[in-house]
Amino acid sequence: MPSALELRGIVKTYRLGGAVVRALDGVDLTMDAGEFCAVMGASGSGKSTLMNILGCLDLPDAGSYQLRGVEVTRLSRDELAVLRRNKLGFVFQGFNLLARSSALENVELPLIYAGLASAERHAQASAALAAVGLTGREHHRPNQLSGGQQQRVAIARALVNNPEVLLADEPTGNLDTHTSAEIMDIFAGLNRDRGITLVVVTHEPDVAAYAKRVITFRDGRIVDDRAGQARGAVAAAREA
Repeated sequence: MPSALELRGIVKTYRLGGAVVRALDGVDLTMDAGEFCAVMGASGSGKSTLMNILGCLDLPDAGSYQLRGVEVTRLSRDELAVLRRNKLGFVFQGFNLLARSSALENVELPLIYAGLASAERHAQASAALAAVGLTGREHHRPNQLSGGQQQRVAIARALVNNPEVLLADEPTGNLDTHTSAEIMDIFAGLNRDRGITLVVVTHEPDVAAYAKRVITFRDGRIVDDRAGQARGAVAAAREA
């Protein structure tokens, strides 16, 4: 079985004024299916650029990126869009919810693009909301939900297409400490119970502590790659 994600010699450069900045400088990285990885690093270290490439939102200038055995760098724009829709889920620091739509309607959006019938959309979106603990809140709009509940809706939206890989970019950045822990417990549970490959970009050690593997970037390169504390797994074992 191919790895979930495999990067070889990934280079990405940007022009800032007259200078050329290497956001990623020859990155080699493999993540197995079902891994829970945290990506850390200071601002400008390359972690957000990495996330954009992993999410097929941007392409490298050089190198190979294989997602479940598919060479991403050879795909057309339309093929990349299909890959994102079918294989990937995204959660961001900003919840990116439609203000005038209910939680259920927000979660249904990817299914509308996928062409599913109304009844099937409702069923799958309701199940996704239940998976993040929002049963009974389906018809609430974002302004009727707390920040943590809004992020749960965003997670449900990312889950509704049953992605193989879930990418979360600073998912707790707008949340307090207690709510952040609740959100990370959800991620840990999804990784543990569903086997979803999970990549979380964060600058917070408390968040990275939930991961089974912590990868640290500096100046576009990986400078550390070690086992994490897997705090969510430890907590689940204690509860059992």
